[in-house]
Amino acid sequence: MKLATLARGGPDGTLAVVNPPGTRFVEASAVAPTLQAALDSWSSAEPALRQLASAFADDDVPGAEPLHDVRLAAPLPRAYAFLDGSAYPHHMSVIRQARGAAMPADFFEAPLLYQGLSDPFLGPNEDIVLPEDDRWGVDLEAEVALITTAVPLGVSKHETPSHVALVTLLNDVSLRLLIPPELARGFGFVQGKSASSMGPFAVTPDELGSAWDGHRLNGRYLVHVRGELLGELDPGRDMAFDYGDLIVHATKSRALGAGTVIGAGALANENGRTGSGCLAEARAREQIRDGVATTAYLRSGDTVRLEVLRPDGTSVFGAIDQALRVSRRGS
Repeated sequence: MKLATLARGGPDGTLAVVNPPGTRFVEASAVAPTLQAALDSWSSAEPALRQLASAFADDDVPGAEPLHDVRLAAPLPRAYAFLDGSAYPHHMSVIRQARGAAMPADFFEAPLLYQGLSDPFLGPNEDIVLPEDDRWGVDLEAEVALITTAVPLGVSKHETPSHVALVTLLNDVSLRLLIPPELARGFGFVQGKSASSMGPFAVTPDELGSAWDGHRLNGRYLVHVRGELLGELDPGRDMAFDYGDLIVHATKSRALGAGTVIGAGALANENGRTGSGCLAEARAREQIRDGVATTAYLRSGDTVRLEVLRPDGTSVFGAIDQALRVSRRGS
């Protein structure tokens, strides 16, 4: 089942069910007005939404409309929580090697996870709007994210797949030049992480077929920046910790509300020939190889496109396709 949120009806948008090719939709207001409302009563809302989705198979959906005629918000424009990890050791090791720093000694003992900005999530075609570019080091991070049902305190790993309601794309926007001084003060991210973006569609795990094993997603993840291919990565490869590990780690001391978004961090495969999931890693490789980083961070007008493809070339979540726009105060 494929869900989307129409950018109308208020700050949380309007829930819609999308046909398998991603070309038509029908509003799902009779089931739930928003995705968050559906997640709050997922045990009853999911079967009702599936009834709408199955009607598309018979081409019998009264009120269905072309998707290209509407603007989509993020599937979950405002989430109660966003927890993001760093589950790909190659990402961190390359960046740290470039600046002469070692990996954390306990990196493989427990996941790294922080709580990020969850209100708002930008829509798939919404500009990243910031007051600075060159002095902030604006970067993308290509990720896959889960949206959970309510998860109890102290959940076991074998229980975690049952709490994965939906899977979607994520661009975790990072302001690389603001992060080091923030972390140096010992209190974590705030300014270094601006609003992130979600893909057009959030899909139920069964929609992913054999690519989803309950804990990780395999596939071709294409990352384009400024119209050039930055990476062609497999998000299921080379994870030190999978999504089950991240959920278990998060619920050690807290329960998770329905609609919690969980990311695994910027994609990075050990084989560097497949490219990068962020500009910081590409720059780190240049620094190690050539002694200088030449790839620029995002500047105003630069574009980012993220997409996961099935083996037949069709898109799993639709594409994040957005641009950075600098809007300085008073301009």
